[in-house]
Amino acid sequence: MSTPPATDPTAIPSWTVGGITVHRIDEVLLPPATGAWLLPGATPGLVAEQDWLRPHFADDEGVLRLDSHSFAFTVGGLRVLVDTGIGNGKQRANPAWHDLDTDYLQRLTAAGFPPDSVDLVILTHLHADHVGWNTQQVNGEWVPTFPKARYLTSRTEREFWAGYDMEEARAQMFRDSVIPVEEAGLLDLLDVPARGADVAPGLRLLPTPGHTPGHIAVELTSHGRTALITGDCIHHPVQLAHPAIGACVDIDPQQSKTSRRTLLASLADTDTLVLGTHFAPPTAGHVVTHQGAYRLSPVPADSH
Repeated sequence: MSTPPATDPTAIPSWTVGGITVHRIDEVLLPPATGAWLLPGATPGLVAEQDWLRPHFADDEGVLRLDSHSFAFTVGGLRVLVDTGIGNGKQRANPAWHDLDTDYLQRLTAAGFPPDSVDLVILTHLHADHVGWNTQQVNGEWVPTFPKARYLTSRTEREFWAGYDMEEARAQMFRDSVIPVEEAGLLDLLDVPARGADVAPGLRLLPTPGHTPGHIAVELTSHGRTALITGDCIHHPVQLAHPAIGACVDIDPQQSKTSRRTLLASLADTDTLVLGTHFAPPTAGHVVTHQGAYRLSPVPADSH
């Protein structure tokens, strides 16, 4: 199937964080039904109560808007990609993810990150919509898309799935998007303690478990400025207003809620730029205290 691009095909949105430029690499808009399935607690009525969600993050009927995209940047001398989306030509149970044909790699290249130039791929967790472009099909085989990169995820994450009784759809995802990277010797597992783990100067991984046991968020720091890439600790800005709303696929819903509350409290009323891994454009913003919880104050991207 041919899948339309998420936004203007010529625009590569980016944000400046000190001396770092963070590029959003669009893959695909997710179907309107995604929000109701993923965040069943975010009912249209509850969403409609939050005026600030419109028009960017929800429509007038309270239907959530979500995206699939990655973030690319250079920090500490490393060319880094955070999460790799759904991927092309993957056999997936979710119809919205099945057999995609997007221009993701062209967008990545247009942002200045051709696949063979990437040094590090950080995987916030090992779900199908975050690992898909780990590999691409060449002569009928799934091979690493970023042959010169190290792929990095938390040790807790990989070890959890190693011992998990996978249904066939998940096993297929590991066969085509995780195991080929391991067999190529490119996957590194990192212990991420409660205080976080430094990967390079200005690049830090923070444990945000719950959605999956080893889920991590990614923190960037440069010249006194900070940004945080959420991964799936926060799927949608509605969870700022209602942090107790979790995803239907959270492995540990209570832990997910705790991680989200802790993270939001640390971000509230600071100048940290929050970059949502599934947030629809404008995608980024600052967390502001609001009506006993929080809201997102959007920070529009520059396009180059």
